[in-house]
Amino acid sequence: MQPQDDRPLLFVNARLVCPASGRDEIGSLLVAEGVIAELGAKVPPTARAETVDCRGHVLAPGLVDLGAFVGEPGAEHRETIETASRAAAVGGVTTIVARPDTTPPVDAPEIVDYLMRRARDTASVHVYPMAALTKGLAGAEMTEVGLLLEAGAVAFTDGPRSVASSRVMRRAMTYARDFDALICHHVEDADLAAGGAMNEGELASRLGLPGRPVAAEALMLERDLRLAALTGARYHASLVSSAESVGLIARAKAAGTRVTCGASVAHLTLNENDVGEYRTFFKLTPPLRHEDDRRALVEALADGVIDVVCSAHDPQDVETKRRPFAEAEDGAIGIETMLAAGLRLVHAGDVSLHRLLAAMSTNPAKLLGLPAGALTVGAPADLILFDPDAPWVLEAARLKSKSKNTPFDQARLQGRVWRTVVAGRTVYPYA
Repeated sequence: MQPQDDRPLLFVNARLVCPASGRDEIGSLLVAEGVIAELGAKVPPTARAETVDCRGHVLAPGLVDLGAFVGEPGAEHRETIETASRAAAVGGVTTIVARPDTTPPVDAPEIVDYLMRRARDTASVHVYPMAALTKGLAGAEMTEVGLLLEAGAVAFTDGPRSVASSRVMRRAMTYARDFDALICHHVEDADLAAGGAMNEGELASRLGLPGRPVAAEALMLERDLRLAALTGARYHASLVSSAESVGLIARAKAAGTRVTCGASVAHLTLNENDVGEYRTFFKLTPPLRHEDDRRALVEALADGVIDVVCSAHDPQDVETKRRPFAEAEDGAIGIETMLAAGLRLVHAGDVSLHRLLAAMSTNPAKLLGLPAGALTVGAPADLILFDPDAPWVLEAARLKSKSKNTPFDQARLQGRVWRTVVAGRTVYPYA
């Protein structure tokens, strides 16, 4: 990141919303030397400060996107740290937690160091790397948890791959527990889901497409929850997509297992019917499910069973998406649209603004031990100013991501970020 501007920022007439403390009031906030210096109903003017009239719009902690694909190293044609961070800034994301399924994968301390140096030199937001859970993402041998943590990794995952071996997963959880490290896992039995293109069910049959059953997710999740209870490890199911899965998570939490889970904003706002006439930008991992499953996810978010909402940002180029549906690559971009798409749930009355922001900022920051997600004096000044009611139509060509495979192209959205601040420095709008 570039050196921050040392000029203080004074936000006035802002709706201060902090999901960590429950604060929701009209007031002011002063940023000085990269941190929040003062906030409240009345903050006195400060010499040299740039004053920003927020006009009653929401001033909240910056979003923390847990599990985005940033392209580097090896897939710079799909995304780079620079382009991903520019997209993040537009969307109000001040911290990207990057997946390790790159080429080579992030399974050694020197690759973690490389990513951190690249982020320091090219990113406009914070970028933290997750390390591979197994060497080469092969699922056979666990990585060096302690050394990777020392190098700067914030969690462990094999990205969109599941560890099939229960023995390997138990060993990884045991070692991670000893370091109090977080394991994030993709919950899908690869054998059972093999060859599937969309959610298994009536719609897949009518479209003539092979299905991926909900049972493939539930089987892997139930195994992991048993292993988490056995080892005492901190475990996060990266992306759940079904009513059955949230039921399993709820029971595990009630039993005292150290488990959390996430869902993508696409799975909370879209369903299998959006696939329509074989629209490949809606081909995701896990697949979009039945509307009943989507409603169950929304209720689980409102009830606190789902802890994290993420973008599941997975850029794909034109050659891999504009193919027959069953042959197209999975994945969609989402880092720039995560907040606006999530606000659909708020406007529909399904989820409170505080709950949504907690799932997008406070909770992922707490899980990873990051200094983010709260409006408190002395906290890093990672902030977003947004109008939750501003209407706009998304045009894919205008997105900052290098790839344009968004499922929200031409969607009518409500909620626009006006300013993003990282460590006291305005990164959007761009200088």
